[in-house]
Amino acid sequence: MMTLGKNRWTEAWAKLGQSVARPKAILCISAHWYTSGPAVTISTSPRTIHDFGGFPQALYDIQYPAPGDPVLARRAQQLLAPIPVELSEQWGYDHGTWTVLRHMYPDASVPIVQLSIDGTKPPQYHFDTGRRLAPLREEGVMIVGSGNLVHNLMAYRGDQPAFPAFDWAVRFDGWAREAMEAKNFEALMQ
Repeated sequence: MMTLGKNRWTEAWAKLGQSVARPKAILCISAHWYTSGPAVTISTSPRTIHDFGGFPQALYDIQYPAPGDPVLARRAQQLLAPIPVELSEQWGYDHGTWTVLRHMYPDASVPIVQLSIDGTKPPQYHFDTGRRLAPLREEGVMIVGSGNLVHNLMAYRGDQPAFPAFDWAVRFDGWAREAMEAKNFEALMQ
């Protein structure tokens, strides 16, 4: 729902899109595409996926027609070798991708490839995946990880929480932020 209004999140995403160099392409890892084994989108025209239910029609009406980038998909596949990476024509841009990127790049002109999360693997695997994909940054590709550490969609109304965040969620979010800022990757692997 946050994507529908003008709020601190959408304004921050828009500001980020304006403050960084425009990328050649984006590789987005969304917390909404879990697979058994990694996959990347290879379509030149990925569809906008509305992977949720029970929301106002205005959310379902949103389309984000950014082009795909098969060359980037194959480059990601190459960087992750020898791990087999499926090339998916079926998947598109789920809401973890389009709700953020439509505010960063509203003209939908930056090509996007989405990479799935292999839900069968431990944290170290995902950390190593990030390291293997890091050369893409030097090639003009923005790498975006999209998803919250914790959230309860039933506790939101519009773009505002219906009640304050749980203390444990605030503490965990703060701990994770500090660990990432300090580059304490060992703590994050536990």
